[in-house]
Amino acid sequence: MIPQPRHRPQRRFPEAKRIIMECELGSCVHCGERLRPRKPWHMRKTVQTLKGPVFVAGKSRSCVNPGCPHSGRHYYASRALLISLPHSTYGLDVLAFIGWQHEHEHRQLVEIQRALNQRGVVVNERNVGKLYRQFLALLGGLNEHKRQCLAATVEQYGGLVWAIDALQPEGHGTLLYVLYEALSGTPVGAIQLDHPTADELVEWLRPYQALPFPVLATLSDGEEAVMAALRTCWPGARPQRCQSHFLGNLAEPVLKVDTRLREQMREELGGLPAVPEQTEPTVGSANAEPPGVAPPFCRLHAMPS
Repeated sequence: MIPQPRHRPQRRFPEAKRIIMECELGSCVHCGERLRPRKPWHMRKTVQTLKGPVFVAGKSRSCVNPGCPHSGRHYYASRALLISLPHSTYGLDVLAFIGWQHEHEHRQLVEIQRALNQRGVVVNERNVGKLYRQFLALLGGLNEHKRQCLAATVEQYGGLVWAIDALQPEGHGTLLYVLYEALSGTPVGAIQLDHPTADELVEWLRPYQALPFPVLATLSDGEEAVMAALRTCWPGARPQRCQSHFLGNLAEPVLKVDTRLREQMREELGGLPAVPEQTEPTVGSANAEPPGVAPPFCRLHAMPS
């Protein structure tokens, strides 16, 4: 019998894709001044996803307005929660895949483990069960621990910033909408819906709207149903667009123009002859300069007497 190591083997993914995430908030939720980026990473970890391992790091921002009552507060990159939950090294898409396979496809945990191993996700049956329980807890919504985290955030920042984003796991078309508190990075709840309307999202957000906590702002992408639901539930909160989605929307048309320009330059300049390479004359060749003769356009130096 081969003895097994008593410690957990360390997994390394040197070829993992690097994702550096910035803080989604562009301005302070209290004074409205622009936040200043900070160089240090506030989190970093390697996450296994259905598309392969990724190295995720988050960069924060801080308010430097001396007149702001919350000057010096740090605001973190909470969108890292859409890749994986806190203290987890498995992607949120892996959790959604496990939940869908177990509840809708009625597959056993060991079958799900084999399917994940075939996709390159290193996981055992015990961890599959643990991830499934985390998925159920996320769908379950609020609990006492999450309430305490939200209360501590209100005490520190003076309010909450609700954020909603959608994730479409591979393997089915149902969207997984995740609600999280952006200032503390706390995942609060999730729901599986297939292209919901604003009324359906409002009905899902009703329990969170009834919480006795002030809401400073809301954060979302450009989906109309999500923006309308947030305006309905928290009309007095300042709406903000996610900086990552906003910059991505700006870069998309520029990328198309850049691609066409590169193709046009490749067609116009592709027929040019290659630049000839200059080779040094070999010793004894006919074109070699005789010894003692200076090459042309070379300054002659006086020989010492």
